This record gives sequence, structure tokens and C-alpha cells, in this order.
Amino acid sequence: MKRFQLFEIGDQAWLPNSIRDALTDYLQFVTNRTQPYAPIVPHLEHALGQTNARQIVDLCSGGAGPWLSLHPTVRQAGSLKVLLTDKFPNVEAFRRAAVLSNGTIGFVAESVDATNVPEEMLGFRTLFTSFHHFRPEQARAILRDAISKGQGIGVFEATHRSALAILLMFMTPLLALIFTPLIRPFRLSRLLWTYIVPVVPFIILFDVIVSCLRTYTPTELEILSAEASSGTQYQWEIGEQRGEWQPLPVTYLLGYPTAA
Repeated sequence: MKRFQLFEIGDQAWLPNSIRDALTDYLQFVTNRTQPYAPIVPHLEHALGQTNARQIVDLCSGGAGPWLSLHPTVRQAGSLKVLLTDKFPNVEAFRRAAVLSNGTIGFVAESVDATNVPEEMLGFRTLFTSFHHFRPEQARAILRDAISKGQGIGVFEATHRSALAILLMFMTPLLALIFTPLIRPFRLSRLLWTYIVPVVPFIILFDVIVSCLRTYTPTELEILSAEASSGTQYQWEIGEQRGEWQPLPVTYLLGYPTAA
């Protein structure tokens, strides 16, 4: 299936924060409940071991990413801190993750550009189901920025560019209607945009279908990483990993300096 760049509504700067936060809160809730990234933990542990990283710099964290449920499953968790960042940070969700993790998870309240991460943010970089948002030239820039600053990077995509994936996505509006009352902290705005003016279920359906159509395949990731690291000493691990009960595999790309 051909890749289409398209656009996602949740990426747009004009989207009201109350709607954007409702979207990221829902995605965060589903991620914590279903733990789609559990199958890639051994791959992540291996890369962390190769780099001796003591901090994760999570890019495009959305509603706090998968780290609340993922962090305790990582072998290096005892010495591993997590820093959440985003271009449009959901600060309330970040702050809640920091409290629930007893400070293991920190965050940056200011906007962070994944293609130009500040020099002082040292650590192994991760992007969870967000790399597909970027055009190839931007995706290469994200990889090059990690390479130029000598940091490891992990890209993990739970979406998949296939007919089955798109078919499964049509369940998401129903799931949004079912799960929204369970999401904490409670927000009246979330109920407004889900039930009274149901823009959240519509945007979720639109964006997850577009996400599938934008997702890079392992072959495309191989090309992007090769182009980004040409002339450097970087090791890349690229593939797909399926969980026992998961209908779709998680696509992963891991990169780190060979000298690490």
C-alpha cells in the first residue's frame, strides 16, 4: 500500500487545546490499558544497554506516552529517568504522570521540536506512534539531530499501513464513547467534545486512519536511517514485533553510536 502524507487534525496549531487534550488523554488511556508496546521491551532494553543511557527523552509525548505502564517493565528501570516533551505539551497530563510515577517521570512544559532537541536534553530519545507525523525530510532531520548530538534513538509505531489496520480503526469512535467516562482526571470539556458536540470521536477516527496511511514500513525506515547516518558510525535495528494477542505488529527502529 502506497504511503500518503496527508494531515492529521490533532497536529494542527489552530485546534483548541481543550480538544487536543481530550484526544491525547484518550490515546493515553487506551495505551495504558492495552500496553501495545510490551513486545518491543527486549529490543529497547538492548539499545539502552548499548548506550548506557540513564535518561529517556521522550519526544512527541502527547498525553504522557506509554511510560507510566512501560517504565516498570524495563530492566534498567531502577536507574532510568524519563523526560516527557512535545511540540504542544499537555502539561496537566505530564504533571499527573510525574506525580503518579513518584518523580521518575519528569517533563518539559515548553514546546520542544523533535528535529532540533536542545543540547542539554541528554538521553536516549524515543518516539511512540508519532514518527509517521513527519514528512521524509523531517523524519531524516529527527534521526540526524540524534546522530549529530551522539544520542541513541528509538522509533516505535503501533499503527500499520495495511487494509486490516484501517478496518480495525473503525472501532475507535465506539471505544472513545465507551472509555471517555473512565478517563481521569475528570473534565467537563472532554464530555462536551465527546458527547454533546462529538468532534473527538470524529477526529480520532480521521486521525487514526490517516496515521495508518502515513506509517513508514521497515524498508522505508531502512532507507531513511541509511540516508540520515551516511558517513557516521551508527548501528540500526529495524523490524516488526507482534505480541501474542495483538492483531497488528509494532514497527521499530533503534539507532545508537557503534562506539557506545
